[in-house]
Parts: sequence; C-alpha cells; structure tokens
Amino acid sequence: MRFTFNATQDGVLLKTLLKQQGISKKLLAKIKFDGGQLLVNGIKENAIFKLAKNDQVIVDIPSEQATPTLVQQAMPLNIVYEDDHLLVIDKPAGIASVTGQNYPDKTMSNFVAGYLKAQGYDNQKVHVVTRLDKDTSGLMLFAKHGYAHSRMDKLLQQKGLTKRYYALVHTSTQLLAAGEIKVPIGRKDGSIIERAVVDQHHPTAKYAHTSYQTVASHAKFTLVDIQLHTGRTHQIRVHFAYLGAPLLGDDLYGGYRDQILRQALHCHTLSFCHPFSGEIINLEASLPKDMARLL
Repeated sequence: MRFTFNATQDGVLLKTLLKQQGISKKLLAKIKFDGGQLLVNGIKENAIFKLAKNDQVIVDIPSEQATPTLVQQAMPLNIVYEDDHLLVIDKPAGIASVTGQNYPDKTMSNFVAGYLKAQGYDNQKVHVVTRLDKDTSGLMLFAKHGYAHSRMDKLLQQKGLTKRYYALVHTSTQLLAAGEIKVPIGRKDGSIIERAVVDQHHPTAKYAHTSYQTVASHAKFTLVDIQLHTGRTHQIRVHFAYLGAPLLGDDLYGGYRDQILRQALHCHTLSFCHPFSGEIINLEASLPKDMARLL
C-alpha cells in the first residue's frame, strides 16, 4: 500500500515527517525490515534523511499476514461501512469482540479474519479499533491495515471519534431529562470482573465522564441516549447503576432479566473525520429486535 506526502519546510528529518503523519516506530520498523520502502523524489532513502521543502515522500507499506493464532471463521457480517482503510460492522449481542481465555474462537475478530481471507485482501491482519462487551450490540470499528489503525488510535486519543449508545434502564428518580455523570470508576474490591464507582483516591480509580438524554420513559424503564467522553470498562453499566437505574438485563450490576436476557445496550452511532479523505463519516445502526420490541 502506497502513501504520498510533501515536505512543507527545509531541514526536517524524514522520520519526523512520518511521525507527524501518524506512522509509528513499530510501523517504520516494519517498512524497513519487511519489504517496504521510503522514497524521496523517487530515490530510496533512510529515516534520518534530511528533507528540503516540497520534497515528495512516498511510503510503501508491506502487506500484513494473518495472525497464525487467530482462527479464520465464516459468518455473515452486517457491514455498515467499508473502504480501503476501514470496516464498520453492526455486531450482534452474544458474540465477544476479541479472543481470550474464555473465548478462543467464534469472536468478531475471528469472523473479520474469515471475511478478509474470503475477499482476498492483501492485508490479512485484523485490527480492532473499538470493541464492545460480549452482550452489547452495535457498531464496531476495524482498521484494514496497521497505518489506518495508528491513525484511528490517534483520533481516539484526540477525542475525535464520537460513540453514542441507546440503553434501556430501570426508571429512577435520579434520572434527568439530560444529565452528566462525572464520577471515577475502579475495580470493585474482591472482584476481577466487576467495576464500581470509587473514591478518587482509590488505587484503581480512573476519571469517567458520561452524558445522556432521556428519549422515552415508561413506568418501569427508560430509554436513554448516551455519549461516552471516556472509555472505562463497563462505564455505562456502572454509571447508571450508580444512579439507581441499572440496565435492563444487566444482573451483574443490579438489573432484572425478566424483560431481556442481556444488558440492553446498543452502540447506535459512530462519527469521525476520516483519517485519509478528511470526509466526515456518520454511521448509524438501528435498535436490534430484542430492545425495539420493548418500546
């Protein structure tokens, strides 16, 4: 895969320009040792070459092989968006995002690996940019090569990607028409899975910020539209349990399972500026049937 840049000033090192363009040291090493190349005005150069203004820089990034330990498996994917760099899928509930001790296969990573193989793409490595809990449904973003992953990670660090969720929560007097939840989250004492709202001085405390708007309210449950401003583990689930409004189906944090058998949480919107085209991308996924039938 080839990318072209132009130097805008004299005396800048090639590696400095590449860093400014989001090419990490790891990717630069891959270019050097795995068959890529750096060209300045058509001549092969190394990373410490000193550029002149208006020099044309061409970066050839080598293809990425599939991860040997990630089984490539087939499953029909609900693709919401795809181009040469990014892939966005509407993930169903009940499927883990990535492999792990409890999920050695049949995860979204396995199914995307199978899709990349079936399509015959040059880059076969799976790059997960945003992930969802196993029982959360909705939009999940993958990068189709390492450079795109690096650019999207930088965008995430700069708060340039907006994720919005719908949740069905137990109705609580603490819920407002619109509100902000700004309380730290940490590991619950004695548990390796659960998180909890903790004092800011707790050794595992991390600042967490969630905003929400009430969309519809019923006697027993409320539909809320949520935006995450930080990305802590179980953040939405913990914050709404803190308000006395746990998610329907989320028995880990006090929700009842009489209406739905998983946490009623769905990532419905992803918005970001495309890292290569500059286009504003707004993607949406409608509520799945198990949540929609309750409204």
